[in-house]
Amino acid sequence: MPEQKLIRQLTRYKKGYPLLEKDTVAEKETKEWCRFVDERGHFVAWGYLGKQNKGRGWLFSWNDAAPTERFFMRLFTKAFEKRTAFQQNPLTDCFRLFNGEGDGLGGITIDDYAGYLVISWYNATIFAHQGELLRALTQAAEKTGFAVHGIYQKERFPGGAQASHIAGDTAPAPLLVKENGVSYAVYLNEGWMTGIFLDQREVRGKLVDGLARGGRVLNTFSYTGAFSLAALMGGAAQTVNVDLAKRSLAKTREQFEINGIDADQEEIRVMDVFAYLKYAAKKKLTFDVVILDPPSFARNKKKVFSVAKDYEPLVAAAQKLIKNGILIASTNAANMDLKHFRRQVDAALLAAGREYAITEILRLPPNFAVDPHFPEGNYLKVLFIKLKEGN
Repeated sequence: MPEQKLIRQLTRYKKGYPLLEKDTVAEKETKEWCRFVDERGHFVAWGYLGKQNKGRGWLFSWNDAAPTERFFMRLFTKAFEKRTAFQQNPLTDCFRLFNGEGDGLGGITIDDYAGYLVISWYNATIFAHQGELLRALTQAAEKTGFAVHGIYQKERFPGGAQASHIAGDTAPAPLLVKENGVSYAVYLNEGWMTGIFLDQREVRGKLVDGLARGGRVLNTFSYTGAFSLAALMGGAAQTVNVDLAKRSLAKTREQFEINGIDADQEEIRVMDVFAYLKYAAKKKLTFDVVILDPPSFARNKKKVFSVAKDYEPLVAAAQKLIKNGILIASTNAANMDLKHFRRQVDAALLAAGREYAITEILRLPPNFAVDPHFPEGNYLKVLFIKLKEGN
């Protein structure tokens, strides 16, 4: 196996930091597992080079023994054992089963949808080890008793295919999964997204538990309406769902209908969120709960949205629709830490003269394991904000 020389941030890497950043390694292009050493040739860690949006590659073992298929089987087994409670939970059967560097191997995640696994490969190098890792995964599932009906993969790197079925049975379309006792329709073979973002389980759980009971809910960037469905199952009076993607209309109706909710009684708008917020303010519409969970980056024919520069005006526009109520401000932008995110939200509300209190902050749920040496892997930030009517 090839050897690679680390030329910067040696102390950090020796302590367990897993992400190989730009200009930290004297690169020799290879898709093999690599033994990384310092400038004196002393062992630091095993890892690999593989470009993805997070960096240049990953370290995954600080033991000098060369990684084998058995090494990866033990890695998967340890992660699966941590999730056995989910397999025994009658109310939830969809969850993150392996969370990349948080479970010891960056560049790959595995989600379980009622026994159908979805593997996401984030760079071409780790995908080149597909056969070895699939064998290790299968052995780990057998050892831990996880039932695997079929396996899908999503190649999330340039030149990769968006989705494909690779082993076992094919899942029905839609596949109905459960979370917090609520049914959701997912599609495992439709591009990169399935229909539900599993990292928001705890937020939906609060809605199912009655956070919006009796109230009107505005769900912006609503995608398939999962937050709205959770709110309605928790007793919300009505939801308004806004998303620019045309597919959101049919997808949201489907989520409502499989749970016995009359979709005709809910408002589903295919339009730009900022345009809707302007329209709603003009019409003096108000809501008891407003949910802001935009993509980190999005582009349409008229504008480009980026959390880094546009979240503050988004909050400024949304707060106008709340007199006494709750704003749920969320982002999965990995390039923005919690402090910076709170600063944007605070700036918008202070400028509007609002009286408010952040009552709770949620990060990734426990099954989305985070490496303690890589805290930036805890990308999800959700603020629950109680707003009171201004003077």
